[in-house]
Amino acid sequence: MQDKYGDFIEKIKKMTGIDLSLYKEKQMKRRIESFIKRNGFEEYEDYYRFIKEDKNRLREFLNYLTINVSEFFRNPNQWEILEKEILPELISKNKILKIWSSACASGEEPYSVALLFEKINFKNIEILATDIDEDAIERAKEGIYNEKIVANVPEDLKKKFFIKRNDEYEIVDEIKNKVKFKKLNLLTDPFPKGIHLILCRNVLIYFTEEAKDSIYRKFYDSLTDDGVLFVGSTEQIIMPQKYGYYSIKSFFYKKISK
Repeated sequence: MQDKYGDFIEKIKKMTGIDLSLYKEKQMKRRIESFIKRNGFEEYEDYYRFIKEDKNRLREFLNYLTINVSEFFRNPNQWEILEKEILPELISKNKILKIWSSACASGEEPYSVALLFEKINFKNIEILATDIDEDAIERAKEGIYNEKIVANVPEDLKKKFFIKRNDEYEIVDEIKNKVKFKKLNLLTDPFPKGIHLILCRNVLIYFTEEAKDSIYRKFYDSLTDDGVLFVGSTEQIIMPQKYGYYSIKSFFYKKISK
């Protein structure tokens, strides 16, 4: 395969507005070349013509690039810290909490948030869930998951808020209705404002340092004074004060009020 990666991603940017140069090149290039060969092509240019001719082919390609591996209450110890230490302080200061799951994939994360608030019996919440992948958002709205994905859900919550059909679990409308889903590109789109808690977990590891720098600063502007950013297990922020945060626990960063 000729090294036409730069030309290819520039054409994708013009076609879709998605700038793949802001993702780590080595990982993204390997991922794209694997998919191109899987579809029977050897050259970037041939595959580009293939997807340019058909919107469904283009959508399949973009869906493949989006990392959508998730599960309910991923890294349970971190969710316990959120429940026992982070949320009580936020609740003590706010009558209504606005939460943003910024790369929600197929809904496991924002629904975990909704279930957690059911567990602690706090009802005054607004949950926004966004992702760049429209197909993932549609799957999230359906709210149907296999047994492995719901394995970390406590049994009492699973019995109360899921309907089991054969080997699948559908989350009930009471929980679905607590989450508003919306398409959003973290690299280009405006961010919501007035957010008390942002979850951005296991996503930023795929971005370049330049892209991460921009996103951290935009998150800062999204958060309320003393709002909290919750990141993934491999995404601890080096020198968080550079972006206007300080670490309150591993993976949790509080905005420094001006």
